[in-house]
Amino acid sequence: MTEPAEHARHVRDRYPGTALSSTDGVVLLYQQDVPEKTVNRYPCRRVHWVRGELFILKRRDRQVAVCGGFGLGAPATVLVLEQLIALGARRAVTVGTAATLRADLSTGQLVVCDNALRNEGVSRHYLPPGSHIKASQQLTYALTASLRAREIDAWSGPSWTTDALYRGTDTAAVFAVADSLVERRPRREQPEVASASASASGEAWDPVSACHRP
Repeated sequence: MTEPAEHARHVRDRYPGTALSSTDGVVLLYQQDVPEKTVNRYPCRRVHWVRGELFILKRRDRQVAVCGGFGLGAPATVLVLEQLIALGARRAVTVGTAATLRADLSTGQLVVCDNALRNEGVSRHYLPPGSHIKASQQLTYALTASLRAREIDAWSGPSWTTDALYRGTDTAAVFAVADSLVERRPRREQPEVASASASASGEAWDPVSACHRP
């Protein structure tokens, strides 16, 4: 079976010095105009290290990677996320759009997802069965605190992830990959490959009342 480490070796053979470990993290973007506006605003360089478009942005002596154009859906998202992690990325933020089941959430409203209902087929390849998966508490706190500091109005709460692109998000799959790979613990079936095991919450989920203000 091919592994992300093989992809990383291939990239480093072609582009010596390839590494994302020196960046502060990676931002995954799905709308094409967002990365275009981002790279036009900040000094950056494009690198051909993963599927899709990857840019290294530099601002105030710090570096952040921005990745877009890799496709839609959970399989496309986790494919590029595994490649990024194998190249050294240790923090990832995914920024996308979704419909809402709440009448009081308006178009364009920001929501920081703190957990996701697992209704797609990808996350089960990384974690044991379960109804939900939770986001990193540290990252969730950092995101909400940053938004508060900038006086940006945002909600926090769960998302519903499905493989039907017009009915959900990729959040559960992203959480599952982050949970299972970032800590680099061995997979049970392939001890040489890094992964982690985590339990998902079995609590009942009320999509209408679940979102709350941070």
